[in-house]
Amino acid sequence: MKRRIAIVCLLALAVSLTASAEGKKEGSSQKTFKLGHPRPAGTPTDNDMKAFADAVAKGTSGRIKVELYPASQLGNYTVVQERVGLGDIEMQLAPAGTNVTKALGIASAPYLVDGFDKIPVMFARSGALMKAVDKMFEKEGIKVIGLYPKYFGGIALSKMPKDPKGMSSKGMKIRVPGIKSFEKTADALGFMATPIAFSEAFTAWQTGIVDGAIGSGAEGYWSSFRDLTKVYLPINSHLEMWFLYISLGTYNKLSVADKKVIEDAGKAVEDARFLAAPKETAEYEKMLAGNGTTVVSFTKEELEAISKEIKKTVWPQIKEDYGVELFDSISK
Repeated sequence: MKRRIAIVCLLALAVSLTASAEGKKEGSSQKTFKLGHPRPAGTPTDNDMKAFADAVAKGTSGRIKVELYPASQLGNYTVVQERVGLGDIEMQLAPAGTNVTKALGIASAPYLVDGFDKIPVMFARSGALMKAVDKMFEKEGIKVIGLYPKYFGGIALSKMPKDPKGMSSKGMKIRVPGIKSFEKTADALGFMATPIAFSEAFTAWQTGIVDGAIGSGAEGYWSSFRDLTKVYLPINSHLEMWFLYISLGTYNKLSVADKKVIEDAGKAVEDARFLAAPKETAEYEKMLAGNGTTVVSFTKEELEAISKEIKKTVWPQIKEDYGVELFDSISK
């Protein structure tokens, strides 16, 4: 009897230890990924990331939780990009930062894409541009899992310029990001380009140091400069393409099944965004107009004339920054 009791006790202990080990194993598989993005909570971008987080949680039965940090809570997107590459932060949705790899700026080259209908062709994942972009991100330790076109850019101003649709001198200073392509584009359009950090742009504009800005679109100007924007020129100056990406080190540690869940969720965001971007652009232009902004209307021919001139004058000055061979191969 004593032997039987001892055997039962040993079996119970073994079961208990096994259950404990299994619990620890299951607990250790729980992961929380931080995901940062620049837009405030509750915006369409934030809601898209909530949908992404929900899809990942559902697809992994709750084992992977994506924790959102909107409004650049984790830091400026260029800094966060570097931290994702190092594995300090797991994920981000943002434009491509060029601090480490200057050529990543090719995604926002002026008039590389002339309309929303051309984006799926230029940014096809199997195309030359995205193959190059994927490789550049991977060298930084990052894997792209989704594209997120935001809008086509324009120029926001405090007053109506001389010759708003032409290329002649307008006698106005506008803020440009510290990126050569934007500076050269502003010059070609007849403005005096003034490089100013985004964090200082509002004050510079408000105090009259500049008369407006280039580098954003209707949604961006509405979010940050709506009361300063008295005139908006929707000239499609550049495509604001954002990327949803994950640390390559984090990605490589995932199971095949979990990789697929994250990639599928990223592709779902991408597909939805390709449909939403044109509608959202029109909505924000309407919102600017409702706030008292004069939104100048451009015909297709007028936009084509601007595009043609920028390609002629600006492209030769910037393509070396992206690699002449690559730029020439995708801009024919």
